[in-house]
Amino acid sequence: MVSTTMQELKNVTALCDLPEEHLKWILDHSEYFEYEDGAMIRKTGDAAEEMIIILEGSVSFYMDVKGRLIYYHDFTNDDISGGVTGLLPYSRMKVYPGSSFAVGKVRMLHLHKKYFQELEHLNPDLIQKLIGYMTERARSFATTQMQHEKVNALGQLSAGIAHELNNPASAINRISSELTRRLKLNYELTEGLLRYKISEDNIKNIRSIVETKHLSNNNKLSALQRMNREDEITGWLSNAGYSENQLVSETLAEAGFSSEELENIKGGADKDSFIRIIQWLENLLSSQKILKDLEEASTRISTLVGAIKSHVHMDQTNELQSTNIHNDIENTLTLLGHKFRDKNINVRKLFCDNLKEVPVYVGELNQVWTNLIDNAIYALGREGELIIETTCDDKNVVVKIIDNGAGIPPDILNRIFDPFFTTKKVGEGTGIGLDLVNRIIKHHNGSIKVNSRPGKTEFAVCIPIIQKQ
Repeated sequence: MVSTTMQELKNVTALCDLPEEHLKWILDHSEYFEYEDGAMIRKTGDAAEEMIIILEGSVSFYMDVKGRLIYYHDFTNDDISGGVTGLLPYSRMKVYPGSSFAVGKVRMLHLHKKYFQELEHLNPDLIQKLIGYMTERARSFATTQMQHEKVNALGQLSAGIAHELNNPASAINRISSELTRRLKLNYELTEGLLRYKISEDNIKNIRSIVETKHLSNNNKLSALQRMNREDEITGWLSNAGYSENQLVSETLAEAGFSSEELENIKGGADKDSFIRIIQWLENLLSSQKILKDLEEASTRISTLVGAIKSHVHMDQTNELQSTNIHNDIENTLTLLGHKFRDKNINVRKLFCDNLKEVPVYVGELNQVWTNLIDNAIYALGREGELIIETTCDDKNVVVKIIDNGAGIPPDILNRIFDPFFTTKKVGEGTGIGLDLVNRIIKHHNGSIKVNSRPGKTEFAVCIPIIQKQ
C-alpha cells in the first residue's frame, strides 16, 4: 500500500507539472519504501529494474572502484536530480555499478521498468524530462569520474617520477660514501709514493697518460674486448710481481690501458715501488670514474626536473605559446621512462628536420602526448616497439604514434573517441581519455586519425602551424 499523498508526489521536482490523473497513475503503479538514516538502499551488482522517486530525504551514491566505494553524487528533490534516480526510461543500465545509502529518513516510490512504455504513452513530455535528468546525471558522473581518474593518474605519474628520481638519488648516496673512502685512501697512497721516493718525472708521466686517456675517450670496448684486455693486463701485472690484480685489471682495462703503457709507467721502478704506483693509479682512475658517475646521476635528476617543469608547463597561461613539439615529446618519454624499462620496450624516433615552433596550448597538448604514448605502452607486450614519427611542412606538423601491439578490435574502433569509453581496467589509464584528447586537438584546429590491425596501431595527430585564436 502506498503511504503517500498526491500533494507529496506533486512536490517532486520532476513531477510538479503533471496533471492529477497522471500523478494518480504513478501512485497506483508504484511501491512504497522507507529507509532509516545510513541504510543501504542498493548494493553493487543489484539488478536495476525500477525508477526511484524520492519523497523525503536524499540518497548518496558510491561508485564501486575495484571493490572500494567512492562517493560520487547525492540524489535529492532538487533541480539537478529532480527527485528521481535508479533506472530511468531509455537508460541502458542493467545492474547498479555501486551502492547507495539513505541520508536521513528516506521515503520513496519504486516504479518498475515494465510500466515505462505505458508511462511514455500517457505523458511523452515527462519521459523527455526524465531523459534530461538522466543526461545531467551522466554528465555529473562523468565529471566526477574524470576528477577521480585524474587524481589517480597524477598519483601514477608521481610514483613514476619518484621511481625515476630514486635511482640517481640512491646512486649519489652510494657515490658519496665511496668517494669519501677513495679520498681518504688517496692520502695513504700518496704517502706511500713519497716513502718509496717515486720521482716527480714518473708522476708527471702517469698524469700525462691518464689525461690523454680521459681526453681521447677511445676506451669503449665490447664485452669480449674488455675481457681480453683484462686477461692481458692481469698476466702482465703477475709477471711484474703484483698479485692482487683482479680489481686493478678491471679498472685499468676500463680506462683503456694496455700492457705497453703499463711498461712505460713502470720504467725502472723496483717491485715495491711499482706496487705503490699501481695502487695509487687505480685509486686515481676509480675516483675519476666515481666523479663521472656523480655527474651523470646529478644530470639525470636535472633532466627529470626540467622535463617535469616543461611537461606540466608551470608558467602556463590561457594563451597560445610557441613550442618545439619534439622537445615536448622527449620530455614525455623521459617521464614515462620507467614504464618502457619495465616492459623492455624499444622506442624509435623518426623526427623530421627543420621543425618549426608551433603555437599551442602547451599544457593541454602535453596531455595528448602522455595519453597516446601511455596507451601504446599499455597495448604493448614485453620487448614491443614504439615508433614516434613526425612530418612537417609549411602548414602542418603531423605526429604519428605507432605500436606493434595486438591492435584495437574492429568492433570497438569506432567507439574509442566516445566520452569515457575505455578498454582498460579502472585505475590503469591516464585518466583523461581519448575523448578529451580529441577535444584538445580540435581546440588546436587539428585532427586525429587512427588505423589499427594486429601488429600495428597508428594514431596520427595533425596540428596546424598557424593557429587562429
